[in-house]
Amino acid sequence: MSAKQDTATQTITLQSNDNAMIPVERCVAERSMLIKNMIEDLGDEMITNEPIPIPNVNEPVLKKVIEWCQKHKNDAPQTAEEENDNRKKTTDPIDEWDQKFMQVDQEMLFEIILAANYLDIKALLDVGCKTVANMIKGKSPEEIRKTFNITNDFTPEEEEQIRRENEWAEDR
Repeated sequence: MSAKQDTATQTITLQSNDNAMIPVERCVAERSMLIKNMIEDLGDEMITNEPIPIPNVNEPVLKKVIEWCQKHKNDAPQTAEEENDNRKKTTDPIDEWDQKFMQVDQEMLFEIILAANYLDIKALLDVGCKTVANMIKGKSPEEIRKTFNITNDFTPEEEEQIRRENEWAEDR
């Protein structure tokens, strides 16, 4: 075996914004385009000796994102054509493992979505957004407000005007 460790199984350390040091396989961390680009920019020597700071994500959320990346580390990367096929993304069902993974409290769900966006993990961002869309699907504005604890700050007149302006979007 060579002295240089295989880069796919190489372990790197991520540092969350609350200073937790999280060791992770390089191939798992590279599901994040942000981390992949950082590794390419910093070089192998730097990443094996220094933790990579992830300033916008705390330890519990980063561990959850790493769990998802671990499960999906062997998934084929999306092609540019697939990335542009918006209809496929919105109509494909969420696979069973991902559905269970996303069964977390709302705060964690939104933190995962924000982290996926920041870390540039497109597939995880899609799963998170589909999960929220499924929570909204078929609900009235009042039910949506209740689900997400949103205060209605519209007057009845403003609400009626918005409904009239957006009639075209209603299911008929």
